[in-house]
Amino acid sequence: MCSPSMALHLQTKYPISPITDNIPRNQRPTSLLPIRVACSVTNTNNFHPNREKIVVEKRLVNPPLSNDPTLQSTCTHRLWVAAGCTTVFASFTKSIIGGIGSHAWLKPALAGYAGYVLADLGSGIYHWAIDNYGDESTPLVGTQIEAAQGHHKWPWTITRRQFANNSHALARGITFTVLPIVLAFNDPVVHGFVSTFAFCILFCQQCHAWAHGTKSKLPRLVVALQDMGLLLSQRQHVNHHRGSLKSYCIVSGAWNKVLDESKFFEALENALYLKLGMRPRSWSDPNSDWTEETDISYNHA
Repeated sequence: MCSPSMALHLQTKYPISPITDNIPRNQRPTSLLPIRVACSVTNTNNFHPNREKIVVEKRLVNPPLSNDPTLQSTCTHRLWVAAGCTTVFASFTKSIIGGIGSHAWLKPALAGYAGYVLADLGSGIYHWAIDNYGDESTPLVGTQIEAAQGHHKWPWTITRRQFANNSHALARGITFTVLPIVLAFNDPVVHGFVSTFAFCILFCQQCHAWAHGTKSKLPRLVVALQDMGLLLSQRQHVNHHRGSLKSYCIVSGAWNKVLDESKFFEALENALYLKLGMRPRSWSDPNSDWTEETDISYNHA
C-alpha cells in the first residue's frame, strides 16, 4: 500500500478528474463501458515514480443469462456433432467387424482401453494449454480459449450450455482427424484405439459439465460412473477451480493425481517460459500484466 504522504503527493501532482469534464453536458453519454483500473507499485518502502504503472483492462462484467443465445445449440453445432459421432461410429464398426473376422478380440479391446486412458491425459494437456496460453485472437482455438476464460469466471455456465453448443468444436476436430483414418485403415486394433479415444474426447466437455452438476439432478448412470471413478466427478474436479490451476484432466480425472503430484504442468510451464518467454496464466505474479477476478462459486450437491 502507498503511504499517506505518497498518496497526497500523487493526488497533488496528478489530480484525478472525471473523464467527462471536457465534454459538453448535452453531448455526454448516458452510460460508459465498464472498465477496471488497477494501480500497482513495485516497491512499497522506497517510492520510484518510474516504476509506477497503471493497467487498464476491459473485462466481461456480467455473466450470461440462462437463456443467452451463446449458450444455445445451433443447427451448425448439431451438424458438427452428428458428423463427429458418425466418424467415431464408423471407426468403432471397423474395429468390431475386423475383430470378428480375425477371431481376435483381446487386442482391439486392450487398444480401446488404452484409448480411454490416454484420452483423459490428452484432455488434460489440451485443457492446460487453452487455460494458460493464447487469447480470443489465436487461430483455430481462439473461441475455445475465450470460452475457457469465461468458464473460470462463471463456472456454473457450463451446466446451462446445451450439449451441441458445448461439444461442437471438439466434434469438428474429431471429424477432420478420424475420417481420414477410417478411409485409410482397416486394422481392428487401430480402430479399437482410435474410436475409443475419439469418443472420449468428443464427449469430454459433457463429462466436464456433469462434474459441475448437482448429483440429484444427474442421470443415475452418470452418478454411478462418477462414483466408480470412470467419469470425472465433482470431488475430483473442484480443485481446478480453487486457487492455482491444476487437475486439468476431464474424462475420468484418473491422471490428475499423477500430474499434480509430479508437478508435470509446472515443469512444462517453466520450460516454456525459459525457452520462449511464454508466461502462463496460472502464475500469480503480482508484477504480471495479467490479472483476473475469478468467481470460484461451485454448484455443490
